[in-house]
Amino acid sequence: MGEWKCQKCGYSLQADKPPEQCPSCKEKCEFVDVTCYIPDCGQTGGDKRL
Repeated sequence: MGEWKCQKCGYSLQADKPPEQCPSCKEKCEFVDVTCYIPDCGQTGGDKRL
C-alpha cells in the first residue's frame, strides 16, 4: 500500500492506487506517490513535484 498526495490541495491518503477524484477537493487531480524517500526504504532522493 502506498501513500498518495493530491497535487492540487495537498490531501494525503493510503491506498494501493490513487483515486480518480480527490476525496478532499472533489477535483480530478494528479496524485504523487509519497510513500517513502529515505534510504532505509530502498529509495533515495525525493520527488521534486512535492
